[in-house]
Amino acid sequence: MLDIQNVVGEALRTSDFLSEIRKVNEQSGRSILFGDGVRPLTDAEIKTLESQRNACPDWKRVLVVSDFSPRMIYNCYFAGDCVLGHFSKMDNALGDGVIIPAGLFDAVILNCEIGHNATLHQVGQISNYVVQSDAIVANVRHLAANPGTNFGVGRVLPLANEVGGREVAVYPEITIGVADAIARNRNDKRLQEAYTGLTNTYTQRAQSKKGIVCSGAKVLNTPKIVDTFVGPGAIIDGASAVIRSVLLSLPDEKSKVLHGAYVCDSVLQWGSDADTMALVDRSVLCEHSHAERHGKATDSIVGPNSGVAEGELTASLLGPFVGFHHQSLLIAAYWPEGKGNVGYGANVGSNHTAKAPDQEIWCGEGTFFGLSVNIKFPCNFSRAPYSILATGVTCLPQTFEFPFSLINTPAEQISGASPSYNEVFPGWVLSDNLYMVMRNEGKYKKRNKAKREQFVFDVFRPDVVDLMIDARRRLDVKPDQKKDYYIGDKVIKGLGKNYLSDKNRLAGLETYTFYIRYYALKGLLRVVSELVAGGKTSEVGRVLGASTSDAQWEHERRILSAEFPNHKKIGDLLSRLADMQTQIASDVENSKQKDDERGARIIPDYADSHTPAAQDSFVRETRESTAALKRKISELIALIQ
Repeated sequence: MLDIQNVVGEALRTSDFLSEIRKVNEQSGRSILFGDGVRPLTDAEIKTLESQRNACPDWKRVLVVSDFSPRMIYNCYFAGDCVLGHFSKMDNALGDGVIIPAGLFDAVILNCEIGHNATLHQVGQISNYVVQSDAIVANVRHLAANPGTNFGVGRVLPLANEVGGREVAVYPEITIGVADAIARNRNDKRLQEAYTGLTNTYTQRAQSKKGIVCSGAKVLNTPKIVDTFVGPGAIIDGASAVIRSVLLSLPDEKSKVLHGAYVCDSVLQWGSDADTMALVDRSVLCEHSHAERHGKATDSIVGPNSGVAEGELTASLLGPFVGFHHQSLLIAAYWPEGKGNVGYGANVGSNHTAKAPDQEIWCGEGTFFGLSVNIKFPCNFSRAPYSILATGVTCLPQTFEFPFSLINTPAEQISGASPSYNEVFPGWVLSDNLYMVMRNEGKYKKRNKAKREQFVFDVFRPDVVDLMIDARRRLDVKPDQKKDYYIGDKVIKGLGKNYLSDKNRLAGLETYTFYIRYYALKGLLRVVSELVAGGKTSEVGRVLGASTSDAQWEHERRILSAEFPNHKKIGDLLSRLADMQTQIASDVENSKQKDDERGARIIPDYADSHTPAAQDSFVRETRESTAALKRKISELIALIQ
C-alpha cells in the first residue's frame, strides 16, 4: 500500500504553495516582499502622485522601495497599508499581441503589496493581496482575500458515494494514489486517523494573512476572484469567477481558467485547464487534466491527463487518461485506474431509485462505456479491465469479472434468462479489437504529461494477467456442467446478470490462454536478453529452474512452468513467442481492416477518405516492431544453442 505518511509528509515539507504562505505569515521586516528595504514616500513623490490623479487618505501608510519612481502610477486610489516596488519594465505581455508597461493604472488598491514590474490596469478593487514581480492584473472588478483564508484547502469530497462513506479531505498536491488509498481502505482506522491528522496540519498551515498572485501570473478580464492562490505563471482570463481555490502552476506548466469557466472551492494542479464555460466546483483537476465546453466536475477528483467536456462528473474519483468528451453522466464512480472512455449519452449514474443516492460503481481500468449505455448501481467492473459495454446496453446491478470482454445487447432470447440480461463475450477485446488495446497502450505513453505521479502503461502486467488466469479457471467448467448457455453466476462465477454461450466460453478460454502465455514468454525474452547482454550466456539454460529476487520474473517463471511443463528448451519457447508476435501483428491489422471493409460497404468514397489498415501508422509501427523482435529472437537462439 502507498505510504500515506511519507507522501503527505513530503508535501508538507516541500510544498511551494505552503512556502509562499509562510513568506506572507512570517513577514520579516516592514514588508512581505521587501523586508526592511522600504521607506516612506517623499513629499515630492506624493506631489507627483497626486498630480497624476492618485489619491490616498494617509500617504504615510504607503511604503516604497528605495529606487521607487511614481512616474508609472496614474488614477489610483490607495488605502490601508500598501507597499510598492519599482515599475520600469515597458513590455509586459498582456496576451493576444498586446504589450502593456509595468505600473499601476486606474485601480483601487487596499492593503496590498505590489512587486517589481507588476502591472495593475483597470482594477475595480484589489484588497489584501500580495502581487509578486512581473504579475499582471487587468480589467478585474474585484480581487480580494479575507485575512486568515486557507484558499479552500481541507475540503472533504464525498467520492464514489454522494451521501458519504468514502470521504477524502483534499490538499493541493493530492494524487490519485493517495485518494485511492483513503477512499478504498475505510476499515483501516489507523490509516484514516493518520491521514486526518496530516490534512488537518496542512489546512492549518494553509491559512494566510493575504491572498497571493505569484510571479508572472496573469489575472485578466474577470469580474470576481476571492480567496484564491494564483501560482507562478498561472492565467485567469475571461473566467466568470474564481472563488476559494488554489491554482498550482509553474512557468512551463501553467494552470489556466479561461473563457467563462467557473471555479469554486477547487484545486487546479500544474498544467490543468478550466475552459470554455466549464464548471469546476469542489473538485481537483490533477496535473495536466482539463474541464471544457460546459463540462461539469462537482465533488470529484479528475486524474492526470483526463478531461471532462460537455458531460457531468459528480462525486467521483476519476483516474488518468479518461476520455469524457461528450454529453454524458458519470456519478459516484470509483475509477482510480482510469484509461477508459465515456461515450455520448452514457448514463453511468442510476445510483438510487427514489431513495438516498448512496450507491456506487467501481469501474475497471480501461473500461469503455459506449453510446447511450445505462448502468444501474451498484456495479463492480474492477476485475474486468479493458472491457467494453456496447452501444445501448442497459446493465443491471452486478459484479462482472472477465477482463477484456464485450457486454452486448442479447442477440436472442435465451430460455431461463431474464430479458434484461445481456450477452457477454469473454476476451473479445483481445481476439477482435486488439488494435484498440495496443494502440491505447502506446498512446498513453506518448501523451503522458504528468511529472509527479507515475503510471504503469503496460496492459499485460502481473495483476492484469492474474485476473485473466482466474477468469480462465472459471470458464473451464467440468464436463457434467457444460451447457449451450450459461445464465448468471449459477455455473460460472463472475458472469453477473448476463448470459454466455458455450461457443463464446471456448473462445474466451483460447484467447486468455494465448495472452497469458504471451505475457510469460515476453518475460523469458527479457531475462534471456539481459543474460546475453551481460555476458552470461552459459546461465540461460538454467533460468526456468532458478529462483531470483525479481518479483515480475518469478511471476512469469511460474506461469511458464505451468503453461509449458514439458518444454524446457529456451530456443523452442522463444520461437513460439516469435510465432505469437506474428499472430498479434496480424490481429492488429485485421481488427483495423474490419473497419475499412465495413466502411467501404456503407460509405461510397470511404476508401478515398480514410487511411487503409495497411498504411495506418500504428499498424505499420506494430509490423516494424514485430519484425525487429523476430530478428532479435533469431539472434538470441543462434547465440544460446
